[in-house]
Amino acid sequence: MKLIAGLGNIGDKYCFTRHNAGFMVVDKLAILKEVSFKEDKKLKCFLGKYKHGFEDIMLMKPVTYMNLSGEAVQLVMNYYKIDIEDLVVVYDDLSLELGKIRFRPNGSDGGHNGIKSVIKCLGTQNIARLKVGIGPQPPVPSETFVLQNFYRDQLETLKPVLKNAAAALEFYFDNGMQKAQNEYN
Repeated sequence: MKLIAGLGNIGDKYCFTRHNAGFMVVDKLAILKEVSFKEDKKLKCFLGKYKHGFEDIMLMKPVTYMNLSGEAVQLVMNYYKIDIEDLVVVYDDLSLELGKIRFRPNGSDGGHNGIKSVIKCLGTQNIARLKVGIGPQPPVPSETFVLQNFYRDQLETLKPVLKNAAAALEFYFDNGMQKAQNEYN
């Protein structure tokens, strides 16, 4: 089983904020695969599952809010006995231009509190990730910027990016990190 953990904040007021780009990618993949999410209060997330070839792909959206995302990711991984190699985390990246996505096999948190929580809870920086660009950041604090809604024209720019990111995740599972980076970065 593979796990795609989209990071974001739960609730209507956060739905179209920049910080919810990870949720948006997972939601797009769920739509494309006709997956319904169900809340699992014990695992602190919404979960959905589909088949990709012979492999089960689990989609998750933590309900812990961004800063505690790692708790839910760790709970799901422990419950379903998912190896770290079978996890990919999807989240927003301020330093990446809107319209771009980037795979990384590992790395620091880069100041992102969601991935910081995942790294802390899992005890490793060796976590595959797909970053979704939300930059460039204007001269406002990052905490303010990421919690603002995308502008209408930015949402239009984002639509094909979400579809591309969904395809990129499946490509990653079929072909590995190196080929995914070559194809999509």
